[in-house]
Amino acid sequence: MASSREPRVLLPQLKLDELLEELQARIDAARGTRDRVHSLLEAVLSVGRELDLEQALHSIVEAAAALVDAEYAALGVIGPDGRTLSAFHTVGVSDEKITEIGPYPQGHGILGELIRHPEPLRLSKISEHPASYGFPPNHPPMRSFLGVPIRVRGQVFGNLYLTEKRGGLEFDEEDESVLSTLAVAAGVAIDNARLYEDSRLRERWLLANAEITHRLMPGSERSEALDLIAERARDITGSALAEVAMPMADTPSLTVEIAVGEGAEAHRGLVLPLHEGLMGLAYSTAAPVTSDDITRDDRITAEPPRFLGLGPAVAVPIGTGEVGARGVVLLVREAGRPVFSDKETEMLQGFAAQAAIAMELAERRQDAQQLALLEDRDRIARDLHDLAIQRLFATGMTLQSAGRFIEHPKAADRVLRAVDDLDETIKIIRSTIFGLRTREGGAGSGLRARVVRVAGEAAPVLGFAPGVRMEGLIDTEVPLRIADHVVAVLSEALTNVARHAHAHAVEVVLTTDGREVVLRVADDGVGIPSGGRRSGLRNMAERAEQLGGRLESGGAKGGGAVLTWSVPLPGEA
Repeated sequence: MASSREPRVLLPQLKLDELLEELQARIDAARGTRDRVHSLLEAVLSVGRELDLEQALHSIVEAAAALVDAEYAALGVIGPDGRTLSAFHTVGVSDEKITEIGPYPQGHGILGELIRHPEPLRLSKISEHPASYGFPPNHPPMRSFLGVPIRVRGQVFGNLYLTEKRGGLEFDEEDESVLSTLAVAAGVAIDNARLYEDSRLRERWLLANAEITHRLMPGSERSEALDLIAERARDITGSALAEVAMPMADTPSLTVEIAVGEGAEAHRGLVLPLHEGLMGLAYSTAAPVTSDDITRDDRITAEPPRFLGLGPAVAVPIGTGEVGARGVVLLVREAGRPVFSDKETEMLQGFAAQAAIAMELAERRQDAQQLALLEDRDRIARDLHDLAIQRLFATGMTLQSAGRFIEHPKAADRVLRAVDDLDETIKIIRSTIFGLRTREGGAGSGLRARVVRVAGEAAPVLGFAPGVRMEGLIDTEVPLRIADHVVAVLSEALTNVARHAHAHAVEVVLTTDGREVVLRVADDGVGIPSGGRRSGLRNMAERAEQLGGRLESGGAKGGGAVLTWSVPLPGEA
């Protein structure tokens, strides 16, 4: 009887165990779901706290890896072209490993698939997808994959890429759902960080404009303001090099007056054509001109080499509208850095426009001061002519008349000498009046402009335009007498190159440090023949000797000839 009851007792016990196990599984699943939802909420709050964009992106990648238990995670930011990745943030791969792998991916293969089709993509094996074409050398093995797009205000900002779910498992629908939810929160966090970054950036531009206006208003030198424009623009945009070029009067050229940053010495004083290159095009069109890589841009002349190690660039006119551009700002970032975005260019253009207004106001103020000075000089000249000269003339006439009544010879001599002195004094005053009423030389009369004109006039004879670079306060520190010699020597040198050198390139460099002025003309031609005529060189040497200077000539390292003409400036001999 006992054996017949035993099955009826065991059967309910087995069912109860199964029910308990199922209940425990459901409880564990509910607890797991609760924990995962809690983790997702924590991740959403975590990424939402970040206001720094770079830090926000890194937090998003870390949160994504933790939520779906992935060994490797990355966030690829889609570039302006909408087809490639402009930035790549990773988690799970060490810096040493990244160096071994090489450059970050540009958005091909599976990564490109998600760019072309911005929808969640889940794979058990990456290698089985048609778009997959393998990994570069030294890349860690990756099998499972989960990718979701991140949208900011309806536009795809980038993609989250997760690979290698821990424990050899595959990503499931729940992982995809959790990651998609995080992507929505990430889009909001990125938008907030970008808005905050934009506001901070605009604040920095406004402060820089205020500083420039404050510097210009008291009457500071224009060079100080230009230097400040270059420094602030370079600092705010994170550029390696900043230049400011201004137009040269009466010449179709720009001259780089200010250059700060990496390799600045190679840029200062360069003379650039008005309708070529980034700066020339930005000036002539009064619109920004950008380049993804300035070292490979056909619009940039190869000589002289000056952009080594640099990459993205933007040239923006200083001032636009009815008055046109007053100058150009060029900013260049290091190679590998992001290209200048439309928003960055727009802010830079606004900054340059405000700087142009400040320069215009300062120049108007200086013009008003100059006008007041000239009016004052005219008043002094008029008073000297109408009052002083007339009285001196009347006094001289009186003395001359009185001299006839003086019988003593020595006394009569003294009176006549006094009359002569009065005549000389009147001549001196008249010369002073003429000087007060004479305006300074017109635009384009400076040595810089004259050198550019001479180089431009030589271009048809040479068959190409010479490169011109000038450094120092050339128009200010080189007196007219020496400037005339400089122009004559340059003209003679370029004529000699055209006649005898058979050159394909000529570089003209004019510099002054306040102590001496140095003119250097180098070509890549056949060099100076040992038995050739030397009348031209002799003339140049005589000019240098007259001024206490010297002429040196010889061959260049790569072939051709180099002529260096240097003379001391007055007071520095």
